[in-house]
Amino acid sequence: MLYELTRSVMAPIARLIYRPVIEGREHIPRTGPLLLASNHLSFVDSIVIPLISPRRVVFLAKSDYFTGKGMRGLLRRWFFTATGAVPIRRGTHGAAQEALDTALEILNSGHALGIYPEGTRSRDGRLYRGRTGVAWLALTAGCPVVPVALSGTQDIQPVGSRLPRVSKIAIRFGEPLDFSYLQGAKPGPARREATDAIMAAIHELSGQEIDPRYNHPPRH
Repeated sequence: MLYELTRSVMAPIARLIYRPVIEGREHIPRTGPLLLASNHLSFVDSIVIPLISPRRVVFLAKSDYFTGKGMRGLLRRWFFTATGAVPIRRGTHGAAQEALDTALEILNSGHALGIYPEGTRSRDGRLYRGRTGVAWLALTAGCPVVPVALSGTQDIQPVGSRLPRVSKIAIRFGEPLDFSYLQGAKPGPARREATDAIMAAIHELSGQEIDPRYNHPPRH
C-alpha cells in the first residue's frame, strides 16, 4: 500500500516537473516474471524506472539504507520501503550469490525486477561490459528481459550534490528478449551470449559509447 500510494503521488508530480520523453512502455508485459535490464547513470535511476513503468518494479538496495539511525535514517528507510526496494547485504562472503538468490525469489513470485548489468553506475557516460548475473537470472527463472535505456538522469543529482535538479530526461523500453533457445546449452557460454545480447539492445536504445571493460566502483 505504501508503494502504491507513493507512486500515485510521485509519478504525476515527477512527470509534470521533468516532462520525460518516454518510449516503448507498451513493450513491458503486464503480468509474469520480468527483468528490466537498464544502463546506469545515476542514483535516481532506481526511482525513475518504477515511476515510469506501467507495473511495479522491484530493485535490490544495500541493507545500510534500511538500518540508519535518527531522523535521517528513518526518512531513508521510509523512502526505500516506499519505492519498493528490497534490502540485501554487500561486502560479505557470499553476498553476491545471496543477492542473486533474493532476486530469483522475486522473479519466481511473478514480479518485475530492475537490474543494472554493468554492476555499478557509469561515471563517464559510457556503456560498460555486462556481468552475467542478469543472464543467470533470466535463464534460471525462464523470464523475458526488457532492455531499458536512460539518458539525462546523471544531471538530476550529480555526484556530490545534495539536492536534485530539474533536467531533461528520457527513458526508452525495448522489445522483450527471449532466451529460451539457450536452455540446455553450456551454462558459461549461454550466460555470456545472453548478457552480450542484452547489452547490445541497451546500446541500440541509448546510443552510448561502448567500453569493452567491466565497470568498477571508484576507490575511496
